[in-house]
Amino acid sequence: MKSYEEIKKIDLVHKPTPLYKLNNISHITGKNIYIKRDDMTGIGLGGNKVRKLEYVLADAIECGADTIITTGAAQSNHAMLTAACCRKLGLDVILVLMKSGISEKKGNLLLNDLMGVEVIFVDSDSIRDLYAEINRISDELKATGKTPYTIPIGASVPLGVLGYVDCVKEMVEQSEIQAIELDHIVCCTGSGGTYAGVLLGSKLLNSGIKSTSIAVTPDDFYPVVTKLFNQTCDIIKKDSLSIEDEINIFNYAGDGYAIPSERGNAAINLMARNEGLFLDPVYTGKTFGGLLDLIDKNYFKDDENIVFLHTGGAASLFAFM
Repeated sequence: MKSYEEIKKIDLVHKPTPLYKLNNISHITGKNIYIKRDDMTGIGLGGNKVRKLEYVLADAIECGADTIITTGAAQSNHAMLTAACCRKLGLDVILVLMKSGISEKKGNLLLNDLMGVEVIFVDSDSIRDLYAEINRISDELKATGKTPYTIPIGASVPLGVLGYVDCVKEMVEQSEIQAIELDHIVCCTGSGGTYAGVLLGSKLLNSGIKSTSIAVTPDDFYPVVTKLFNQTCDIIKKDSLSIEDEINIFNYAGDGYAIPSERGNAAINLMARNEGLFLDPVYTGKTFGGLLDLIDKNYFKDDENIVFLHTGGAASLFAFM
């Protein structure tokens, strides 16, 4: 176990990503809405996975890996950004993706093709089948003298969680410079790691910032986030921390993961037409739509400064819309 500051990472993110007030959205909603632009992390088309990969790929290199294998849906932002980071670092990469969904060469799959990445489709929706294929590929690589390293879906592992501890620290520093008090962070939950990091970052800094997450799949994320939080505390020697009463997750998956929702699409249009910013129909559109619905339900206090964490995903617009 190491302290947080001792854990190795690679500089991949163009820091700090912007934090500023959405003046037009704030006027429309009657709330103080800020945005953290983690769609501008600087590699690929940007996104939250790059912060996670700073730690996970540092570990891969430390382990002597020469080939990275990761997985996700056909239009996975995580898979595309992992490939982009590997290209920057000179690592081979193989993407093992679900064939279901939009598997034509557009959106993130077009970007993977531009990078010359090997993509292997598995004709199954089963996570077990995906990892069985990853294990088969990994064994084949080892037999040829390669050293593969597997990154799970979303890089939602304890090391990846630390990327969003960094992000919270960055936001707090920015808020001090701008002389604003951050009261509430709203982020997406698709595999749990980003939200676990936001919770842990707020705890470690004793910031008092409340956080809420919008789930974009129908899964129960409370045990997932709790487990990731506790595992990350273990590796940084902070096992006395607890968040049992501080996890706030609301499900806005609609008809299911990667199926655009009416509320999410309305949120995408609202942001584009009033702030000139683009959200995606899989993650950030549903997240912002959930935030707007929670405002309508008086979930937030009147005077709270609310930060919408933009986690990227713009390429999906060109696949789903």
